[in-house]
Amino acid sequence: MDQTHASSPLAGAVHDLATEVVLALRSGDHLATVCGAAGIDEENRTGIAAARVIGADLLLPSVLYGRHPHPGDVAVLDRAVREFPPKPDAPAATAWSHWHMISTLQRVTPPPPGAAAPATYAEPDAAWLEEAPWQAFTHQLSVLAPLAVPAAPSAVQRAAANRAVDLSRGFVRAVRRRDWLQAAGAGRWLAAIGGEPATLGLERGLDFVELMGGHDPRVTLHVRAARLLAEARAR
Repeated sequence: MDQTHASSPLAGAVHDLATEVVLALRSGDHLATVCGAAGIDEENRTGIAAARVIGADLLLPSVLYGRHPHPGDVAVLDRAVREFPPKPDAPAATAWSHWHMISTLQRVTPPPPGAAAPATYAEPDAAWLEEAPWQAFTHQLSVLAPLAVPAAPSAVQRAAANRAVDLSRGFVRAVRRRDWLQAAGAGRWLAAIGGEPATLGLERGLDFVELMGGHDPRVTLHVRAARLLAEARAR
């Protein structure tokens, strides 16, 4: 997915969805439909696959602003969960992304009055994160950047909080390697959890990452989320 957005229909749909999420984050408009603006509905299989790539960030504007998501966006994310469950041999990050999509849907769409609450979906294993070298740890956390939201405590979030210095090292390494998407994901985690060394200069670092990598709306999405998370933590 690091190719240009015109390289394939799926890449184009991911680009369009991420762009609409960014626009919604900037405007704070919780009634706007991310998927509808991108021309995607729950019958569009390419769009559903793109929603699986974006993950729970499809509903990020509603999560961060504490408002109701558009029903069309909820329907697309729900379809992505059902259409693309993780395979038994799927990477741990895939299992965690799936868990987060389900937990986000359950959080933003409570059951009707009188209906039973949905069963809790158990967290996947996260022990592997505790011993991962800091380079691999940063890579995995950047892939799981959608979990960096205040309303979703998890074992991944606790691992990130316990290894803020490792994430800071990873952020610097990603910037030096010009891996803007990984840098943006790591920066989003640091903005969410805090604990980074004061010498890191995270705010200015994120500005630089957005400047250099802003052609990819996923980079802009993570940077914008990081700024909102840092503002919320400062209040």
